[in-house]
Amino acid sequence: MKNSICIVGLLLYAGTAFGQADIYAGDAFRYSEVNQTGTARMRGLGGNHASLGGDASSTFGNPAGLGFYNRSEISLSPSFNLLNSQATYLGNLTTNNTTKGNISQFGVVLAGNKQNENRRWRRTALGITYSRHVNLNNSFQFQGRNNRSSIVDTYIVDANNRNLTGDQINNAYNQNTNEADFPSAAAYQLFLINGSPTSNTAVTGPPYFRYDATAPTQQLNTFESSGSNSQWTIGYAGNLDDKLYIGASLGISRLRYDFENVYKETVIGGAVFDNYSQIDNFSVTGTGINASLGIIYKPDRNLQVGASLTTPTFTSVKESFEQSLRAVARDPNLPLEKGEVFVTPNNFDYSLTTPFRASGGLTYFLGSGKIGFITATADYVGYSGMRVTTNVYDAQDNTAFKNDVKREIQGTYQNVVNLRAGAEIRAGLLRIRGGVAYLPDAYKERLNNIDRSRLLLSGGLGFRTDRFFLDGSVTYNTFKSAYTPYTLPNTSDYASAQIDSKLTNITLTAGVFF
Repeated sequence: MKNSICIVGLLLYAGTAFGQADIYAGDAFRYSEVNQTGTARMRGLGGNHASLGGDASSTFGNPAGLGFYNRSEISLSPSFNLLNSQATYLGNLTTNNTTKGNISQFGVVLAGNKQNENRRWRRTALGITYSRHVNLNNSFQFQGRNNRSSIVDTYIVDANNRNLTGDQINNAYNQNTNEADFPSAAAYQLFLINGSPTSNTAVTGPPYFRYDATAPTQQLNTFESSGSNSQWTIGYAGNLDDKLYIGASLGISRLRYDFENVYKETVIGGAVFDNYSQIDNFSVTGTGINASLGIIYKPDRNLQVGASLTTPTFTSVKESFEQSLRAVARDPNLPLEKGEVFVTPNNFDYSLTTPFRASGGLTYFLGSGKIGFITATADYVGYSGMRVTTNVYDAQDNTAFKNDVKREIQGTYQNVVNLRAGAEIRAGLLRIRGGVAYLPDAYKERLNNIDRSRLLLSGGLGFRTDRFFLDGSVTYNTFKSAYTPYTLPNTSDYASAQIDSKLTNITLTAGVFF
């Protein structure tokens, strides 16, 4: 399975979508893994939305928080992500550093006029925001010397399993478009795999083999991705007796994800090939919709209790996968007419249902809010309820696809409760903030013995006047992931890279009141 950080078996993506339940279960998780969202204020507090109000992030965090506004506001939040990854593969360590910027939040809150004191409904507010919920930017590289196998062995396994003759594999290649129907057919055109003679004639077939079969290879993998799952949200809230705040919101999400993965092998001491590589390009777009409902209640002036429910996001997704194989010969007598052969692109449309989410929390104000406050939140995320369906096949195969992915999701992922806590200290116009968030591992079983739980540490400063505010936050977390560039029937014949990542997010929020 694969996601924005943990990607396994990616290079075997080509082919029909039907039957690849693990891939689409991984897609559902990747696009649903929300770690931290909102303005710099909320990020500095650890992402606690449930029982806090008066922030543009309330529009999608807990829309009831809009009911605290007594004047209108506009805000903008640029973010910068600094990613350091260290990958260990076949005993070799490779370090990679990347920095990317984006707009993580934009919001406008329009506060209604204060109502007559004799009316129980005191204020209302309308919020319209943009938020980058899931960051899909990623980058890593690993390399090492492999004395046991090559990615070409996966093409051999596939060709042998298909039990096709050389002529039949040739028929799976279109010379006019330079496209093969499947990767092993592309490998056959590049002489990466060859058939054994079936008789005294020139007819060849399985078992297939490769040149330089005993030569070790220097393997290099480079992965680069970009994109996000972002959301435009419109929310509305009211304030009853300055004690009960009720709000609702509607979100329109936009999914965009692109990656390029380049895997290259250089043959050490080979007589026929110098190097060969596989290039994968993947692109996804989607549009979805969800709704949220929230309440915040003040039992007394120093305590706030809040809760919110967010429906799954129902998203229509279009994806495209393109793959090519390249080869550079060392033997000048090898009749290698083309240096690159493409695999027929694989396009697929499906519907994605992300997890149901529920949050509950409380905030206690110190010195009636003059000193600051402490806050805590528990977020329930129902990962086992993710679903993927399609209508591209006939009715029977559509049902089989849905059920296969459902079983894979329920067998792989578990529901989790994320825990968050934060505090703010006020000193005149200055705000000092700190937060922590613990996100448990959503995988039922550890892959490569890796614990994927995360601990996010955050801090921030704020400056507020009657006319404007300026906030800054820094969030730091480390996490582990695994990447297997290819697999073979014998697990001892291939290796996985373990990737240790350190991610630092810097967010600035500037806003004005009007």
